[in-house]
Amino acid sequence: MSSAASRPASPSSGERRRGPLLPTLLVLAGVVVAFLVLARFLTEWLWFDQVGFSQVIRTEWIARATLFVLGFAVMGAALWVNLRLAYRNRPMYVPTTPQQQDLDRYREAFEPLRRVVFVGAPIVAGFFAGSAASAQWQTALLALNGTEWGSADPQHGIDLSFYMFTLPFVRFIVSFVMTTTIISGIVAIFTHYLYGALQPAGNGERITRAARIHTAILAAIITLAIAANYWLDRYSILSNAGERFDGATYTDINAVLPAKAILAVVGVFVALLFVWTGVRGNWRLPAVGVALMVVSGILVGGAYPAIIQSVRVNPNAQNLEAEYIQRNIAATYDAYGLDSVEVERYEAETVAEAGALRADAESTASIRLLDPNVVSPTFRQLQQNRQYYDFRETLSVDRYDVDGESADTVIAVRELNLEGSQERNWVNDHTVFTHGFGVVAARGNVTSGDGRPQFMESGIPSSGVLGDYEPRIYFSPNSPDYSIVGAPEGTTPWELDYPDDSAPNGQVNTTFTGDGGPSIGGFFSKLLYAARFGSEQILFSDRVTDESQVLYYRDPIERVSRVAPFLTTEGSTYPAVVDTDDDGQNEVVWIVDAYTTSNEYPYSARQELESAITDSLTEQDQLAAAALPEFINYIRNSVKAVVNAYDGSVTLYAWDPEDPVLQTWMEIFPNTIRPMSEISGSLMSHLRYPEDLFKVQRELLTQYHVTDAATFYTGGDFWRIPNDPTAGVQTPQPSYYLTLALPGEDQANFSLTSSYIINSDERNVLTGFMAVNAEPGDTAGEVAEDYGTITLLELPRDVTVPGPGQVQNNFDSDTAAANELNILSRGGSEVIQGNLLTLPVGGGVLYVQPVYVQSSGGTQFPLLRRVLVAFGDEIGFAQTLDQALDQVFEGDSGANAGDAGVEPEPDDGTGAGGSGDPDDGSGSPESGAQQRLNEALAAAGQAIEDSNTALANSDWTAYGEAQNRLQAALEDAIAAEEELYGTAGEDASAEPTEEPTDE
Repeated sequence: MSSAASRPASPSSGERRRGPLLPTLLVLAGVVVAFLVLARFLTEWLWFDQVGFSQVIRTEWIARATLFVLGFAVMGAALWVNLRLAYRNRPMYVPTTPQQQDLDRYREAFEPLRRVVFVGAPIVAGFFAGSAASAQWQTALLALNGTEWGSADPQHGIDLSFYMFTLPFVRFIVSFVMTTTIISGIVAIFTHYLYGALQPAGNGERITRAARIHTAILAAIITLAIAANYWLDRYSILSNAGERFDGATYTDINAVLPAKAILAVVGVFVALLFVWTGVRGNWRLPAVGVALMVVSGILVGGAYPAIIQSVRVNPNAQNLEAEYIQRNIAATYDAYGLDSVEVERYEAETVAEAGALRADAESTASIRLLDPNVVSPTFRQLQQNRQYYDFRETLSVDRYDVDGESADTVIAVRELNLEGSQERNWVNDHTVFTHGFGVVAARGNVTSGDGRPQFMESGIPSSGVLGDYEPRIYFSPNSPDYSIVGAPEGTTPWELDYPDDSAPNGQVNTTFTGDGGPSIGGFFSKLLYAARFGSEQILFSDRVTDESQVLYYRDPIERVSRVAPFLTTEGSTYPAVVDTDDDGQNEVVWIVDAYTTSNEYPYSARQELESAITDSLTEQDQLAAAALPEFINYIRNSVKAVVNAYDGSVTLYAWDPEDPVLQTWMEIFPNTIRPMSEISGSLMSHLRYPEDLFKVQRELLTQYHVTDAATFYTGGDFWRIPNDPTAGVQTPQPSYYLTLALPGEDQANFSLTSSYIINSDERNVLTGFMAVNAEPGDTAGEVAEDYGTITLLELPRDVTVPGPGQVQNNFDSDTAAANELNILSRGGSEVIQGNLLTLPVGGGVLYVQPVYVQSSGGTQFPLLRRVLVAFGDEIGFAQTLDQALDQVFEGDSGANAGDAGVEPEPDDGTGAGGSGDPDDGSGSPESGAQQRLNEALAAAGQAIEDSNTALANSDWTAYGEAQNRLQAALEDAIAAEEELYGTAGEDASAEPTEEPTDE
């Protein structure tokens, strides 16, 4: 009996023994989560402290925390006070009606949860409100520290700093107050209803005096917030997005603006009526007031402006809107830095004349034939060295002194590529393969005789014209997430530098000696980073020593975005070998352009930033990871950032110190941005005008080259950016860095260029050419006067100058080019068309396109084999640029381009110039020509195969011999094909020439 009686107690005691398990697990989970969060915060602080920008993260965290606390306190306190007031002033009564009895049951069910809800609801709402407020930390700092702009808006005469700094934060405060009051009102009304203070149905008193006062005050606050929004709309209207132009229109100024003031006054009046109701208890007056607000909003705020627009503006829009269009044009030029645009008429000729290029010899000699968007596989094949190195898909264009003259240069960094490592494990990925090695650079306007780039810096170790520099690349766009570097003195190095047959174990190793990351030697540091990266190996590896550093955030753009979160960064970065301190020690650095942006500039045209900077290259490569603002109507290239490729140090230079936005941020973060005077001459010579800013400006100038308000309104002279005819997709043509002298200029400058066509879907006719001087000079701390000057050449409207789409069509259908390129394609090769460059030279417009050939299978890398040029309707196609220009300009181009292009290959005596007697006795002449064509194609295919084999074996003698045989075979094939098919019109491989309908 006693045993049976004790049995029921066993499960209960067992449950009691298991009871602490769940709370223990929850506590442990909480501790783990808290430690992970702590590890994230502490490692962020360690990184900022090491890179020298702890002030930035400290100021950001303090601003975020302050706004979070304020937002949390305001929302939480408002809800808590309103809940307590509603509950404390609940009426005491005995439920008599069915409605009251139902509410009584709800109250009984709710009572056990009341304390939790009354405390939890304010906390939860406060958390979300605080999070929303903390996200406004930049807006708040700008409002509190805004610098005087020095110019006023054209309507209210208020300094622009009010619109750029103060207004956005004031609008946030008003919206926050309104949201808080609305939520508080909903909670208060529900509580009053639940406890019987508010009874919509039934007999007797519908609302108690306390509930009436409570509700009326909340309604008055909401109404005042609405009135404040109406009043602020009077200023925000100057930044409105319109259909034809942005900014306030005639209707906005003459109808909407006074309407907003009237509605604001009505809102204040209705708020006073709500206060009166709280005191006197009559709801009729505020009800009439609310109705008045609604009717006023419909009639004054909606119907009246619509009538003015329909009756007054639409019939006379061109005249009435002229003043406001002119405001928009002026503000847009100021906000986007277009004040330096110089518009010039260019009477372009379309007929090539002998000697026409003599005056432009410097420009034609500098034409960049090496396409940085095509030759990356060639750099990879010839200079990659090992599979764990790599080059970016799109290389960079810079300029370096070669033999005392500046030359356009295609440059790339040999970056680390862990995907190419054959032994992937934690030790190799994070302690052995830690960095790339060296820079590879090639002349932009010259290639070797076989079409390979003519390298001016190459090899491992690097050698060439760039001199001695630190070649190890620990920081680059494709670096691993993190690496652990450094070792005690005297330890055998284990970080792989480069392979070397003469070194022990066939490779040279090194040890990082810079200051590139936080120390990870202590146990607590190891624990923090093991938690951050999810790698327990950090705790136990013998290679994590007291001298170790951990390198992370290694993408230069990401580093700049983190140390300067108030800046918008360029979508790409480029490397340069410079002496940043003029001490003779060269370094590889990454240069990142950074911008101050805003969407609050009155009357300025609004741009969708990502759309404006997207072209056929960004479509392929994607935009940078840095977050972009969705829309902007103000931008300045205010900062040039430099990231050292060895130690990752970040230096910010004030490039536009007159920018009020930058001045404000420099007050908020003093001593984080250095003056321009500290830029060395060596670094200055490699800075350039940024592409993203140029793309935004060229997009605007499709319309804003028109500065007359009446003409702007009609839109009849608007342009568009041509699509890239070589991309195969309908995306804008990229802008190109070129060294050229514009018409009327005596000296060629490093420039960023683009072209325009008429705004038509049917015709591809050139209407304009845009170039900006991208060369700031090489004087320390000083910028050349003409840097950033935008020249816009307007072509005659009565002359049809072919646009890029037309020219590409002419290239593709040219007899000689089509025959030879089709033969190459049939011979086991693939033809790649390079960038189509546009140059205003020779009194007209010259187009130049390099043509590359690569194997259609196996080892693939493009080699420059031919050059296409066009002037008007004249086409040149040859092995070198000089030869192609001579074809167009009747053998007397006067370009004196020298060795620009592909150096001609010597004749090896194989009879490349002819194919013998067309009748070889095998039948008709056609059958003999067909046999020779087949033999030539077979010989070309064998020569290509032999070339690839020689390249794979690095046998350059065999490669040159195979290329000579390929050239001879191609010439034999062309001769045989011409004999077979006659003119281009009979050649099935050549498409007929026709007017294109689009790019």
